[in-house]
Amino acid sequence: MNVLKVSALTLGVFVLPALIIYICIVFIPIVVSFYTGMLDWNGIGEAKFVGFDNFHNLLFHDKVFWPAVRRTLLYAVASMIEIPFCLMMAVLLNRYVRKGNTLVSIYFTPVILSVVIIGQLWKTIYNPASLGGMLNQALTTFGLDSWTHTWLSEPKIAIYCIFFVSLWQYFGYHLLIQFTGVQNIPSEIYEAAKIDGADGFKADRYITFPLIVPIFKISIVLAFIGSLQSFDMIWIMTGGGPGNATDVLATYMYKTSFNSQQFGYGSAIASFLVILCLVFTVAINTVMNRVDKKFS
Repeated sequence: MNVLKVSALTLGVFVLPALIIYICIVFIPIVVSFYTGMLDWNGIGEAKFVGFDNFHNLLFHDKVFWPAVRRTLLYAVASMIEIPFCLMMAVLLNRYVRKGNTLVSIYFTPVILSVVIIGQLWKTIYNPASLGGMLNQALTTFGLDSWTHTWLSEPKIAIYCIFFVSLWQYFGYHLLIQFTGVQNIPSEIYEAAKIDGADGFKADRYITFPLIVPIFKISIVLAFIGSLQSFDMIWIMTGGGPGNATDVLATYMYKTSFNSQQFGYGSAIASFLVILCLVFTVAINTVMNRVDKKFS
């Protein structure tokens, strides 16, 4: 049914300009990047076509690539850990706090801060105690000297320190999404359920959680896909170091393209990242749609 009561031609005329712009800024760069990934090119001189050699070397001979993929996926999975907690906190704020919007706004503050500011702030917190590192000073004060570390300089723990900062920064973002979703559930439904004996956690299980699934899916997709493309926080805090211990696909692509001037190889990494994002977007949507149908 045509709700707008206009012809398909009229709709096409209005949609076409936006569609053309979208194709130009999204699909054409992806195609160009994939083609550039088939070149041996330093970004300045003459490019040499090498076919799929860059992709072959990337997948089978690059010792940095697969650890970077593992850290990227680990980063993405870690970013979703806080979303169930955000949902639970949104439910509690909506039920027990009279001015929950104020608290949500406070929690949202780190999201609006510049990543540069947050990165530099947490670098200072993670510094050794001799350099004013607040975390190590606090551990020393409480007699936990054995727990102190040079947090961002130790390859085994540096990436987890960055994970924590990202979770801290975006907690308010996902809390706001979940809180808005919970608030939009009509109170009449809870009142009817209370008459039937469903209250508290029981109401959340059979009313809140099923109705919040579409909003929950939005948070999951945004967190996972956004983390696959993570670059700025890692680059500011460690630059991918020490060595390549905190490199993810985006930082490795940047260093390969601009530091090593291997633009063809860097484009191959970018193409792999695009494919990875598309695959996981489809997978997450498929799973969440099945969950939505199960509860609908």
